[in-house]
Amino acid sequence: MWLLRSPYIFLIIGAISLCGGVISTSIGATLAPRYGRVIYRAEEPSQFCGAVAMEYLIGVFFIGYFLYKVHYFSN
Repeated sequence: MWLLRSPYIFLIIGAISLCGGVISTSIGATLAPRYGRVIYRAEEPSQFCGAVAMEYLIGVFFIGYFLYKVHYFSN
């Protein structure tokens, strides 16, 4: 499938991660694999912020890597 070939998979993973970060921020709960449970913003704000920030950073990294690969290999 052409979407799963090299640079497009990075765009898909980045978009999913960014959407997960936005949804987690808006509902106030996130699933953190690091802790193995659901973390709520009201109960544990520092762990929640760290988990959501990681989702955003992963999304930005993968989208940036996609843009790098598209720009670098198009020239």
